[in-house]
Amino acid sequence: MTTPDPQPSPAALGQRDATAARAGDIPAARLKERIYATITLTAVVVTLAEAGEPDHLEAALTVAVTALGVWLATLVADEQAHRAVTRRSANRAEIRTGLHVSSPLLLSAVGPLALIGMSALGAMGLGTALLTGAGVEVATLFFWGWRTGLRMGNGPLSALTSGLLDTAIGVGVVGVKFLAGH
Repeated sequence: MTTPDPQPSPAALGQRDATAARAGDIPAARLKERIYATITLTAVVVTLAEAGEPDHLEAALTVAVTALGVWLATLVADEQAHRAVTRRSANRAEIRTGLHVSSPLLLSAVGPLALIGMSALGAMGLGTALLTGAGVEVATLFFWGWRTGLRMGNGPLSALTSGLLDTAIGVGVVGVKFLAGH
């Protein structure tokens, strides 16, 4: 016969119900946001590449506004979740933490925007820049998976497996966008 687990304290319940950042795991929460944005922007960049060569300004604005929109949506969702769990609005320190945690969402747009800029300067066609941007985003997924695998301490094969699994997610997003045709 097993004894039941002791009831968690109210503080422990609050920690479990809090977002990762508010539970104190800020690096994990920042990485989660970066990976989410990378997957989202991969889909957007592939969609732009299929759209029949939008102009450079339209492509850059789409990428930038998507990143900004995802960031703002994350801030709103985080605040709503915080209110639901804690029954109060976030204080200044919690707002700063939320901004810090969600800021990597914006970084995911840098690679595609840089490539769109290079295209605008004549270094490559816009379609090539967009597909290269999608490739950079997928490679970023591999990097984060590989790095996570290494940090888990299970050796290089585990790191490679982790990186390839994250890459498969990115390739899956690209594949779905190509198959859907929009």
